[in-house]
Amino acid sequence: MRWIHLKNKPLTPIFSEFFIPMNLSYWEYKTWLANVDYTVVGSGIVGLNCALALRKKHPHAKILVLEKGILPQGASTKNAGFACYGSISEILSDLKDHTEEEVFELVKMRWEGIGLLREMLGDKALEYEQHGGHEIFAKSNTEKYERCLQKHHEVNRLLQPIFGQNAFEQQKNSFDFGNIKDHYLVNRLEGQIDTGKMMNALLQKAILEGITVLNSVSLMKFEALSEGVELQTDQFDFKTNKLFIATNGFAPLILEEDIVPARAQVLITKPMQHLHIKGTFHMDEGFYYFRNIDNRLLLGGGRNMDLEGERTSEFGLTDKIQDKLEFLLREVILPGKNFEIERRWSGIMGVGSQKRPILKHLNDHVFCGIRLGGMGIAIGSFVGKSLAGLPERQD
Repeated sequence: MRWIHLKNKPLTPIFSEFFIPMNLSYWEYKTWLANVDYTVVGSGIVGLNCALALRKKHPHAKILVLEKGILPQGASTKNAGFACYGSISEILSDLKDHTEEEVFELVKMRWEGIGLLREMLGDKALEYEQHGGHEIFAKSNTEKYERCLQKHHEVNRLLQPIFGQNAFEQQKNSFDFGNIKDHYLVNRLEGQIDTGKMMNALLQKAILEGITVLNSVSLMKFEALSEGVELQTDQFDFKTNKLFIATNGFAPLILEEDIVPARAQVLITKPMQHLHIKGTFHMDEGFYYFRNIDNRLLLGGGRNMDLEGERTSEFGLTDKIQDKLEFLLREVILPGKNFEIERRWSGIMGVGSQKRPILKHLNDHVFCGIRLGGMGIAIGSFVGKSLAGLPERQD
């Protein structure tokens, strides 16, 4: 079978065509790279959940996780930490392109995925808090606001079997946001987590389970053989019995699937005295989102201002989007308040023509779990566990 090459871009920091492999000693190769049963590419929420699920199924297997960054890259350590199921306008938008059954299954997957995450790590480790998810509407956005008000009872009826109650309700503008409608539409069941603590807890759990995580190792190419898979990285070559690709937004560099990268830009303020905002908040079908964390205000989004330009697997910031985020802070979220920006960053998501994740076997030994559609916190655990189960379903 032919080698499968990654689609390299010139001068990209992600993968390089020119590399000098390490000269591994006998001990290094024997200890870490010989007789590998399962290799997972990507140490984000999907990859680590996949590895942990494999460990549960195969207690004595040799499991290896490869991560190209010094920390988990992509979106797992760069997201806003929303434990959410979809704002009312986002769900109504999805109903235009998906059937009711498909939207129901998407929300159910998110509900079950967050449940899996909380069960695995515990609310204390996640710093999980349930203050509700609020959708706010600009004063000029009357048509969408009225439609969401009118339709939220129908959405409640559709999703009631999942939540066991009516999740969406109308609430007054109690946080004194500026230039918005007088009421929010709130999902009372949504929560927020500390993303860094989540990923650290997953990494520690993987280590305790005897799973090896190797950082700063990029997959260059792989070849599926009848008895397993040969991998070439920018550090070394080795063989594995099964290969699981969990790189989400970076998957287009490896696979020909219905997925494209989508960059999300984020900023966070310095600590503020008497910050009165508590909860997670959505605007414009989820394209903007903000929350409180450690007496700070975290705000991200704006990809809809430049969908083509933000369709990239390279980290970075743009003045156009950062200026818009600061405008929202001044005019909508914190009107009349003084604030300073402490940090800015970006993350890479994986999106496509459909919101359902891609879970499939590519051949007898290679499998993928990708396209989380910006819902990694909600569905990452579900996708990782399902990815680990693909070989059994194949059999």
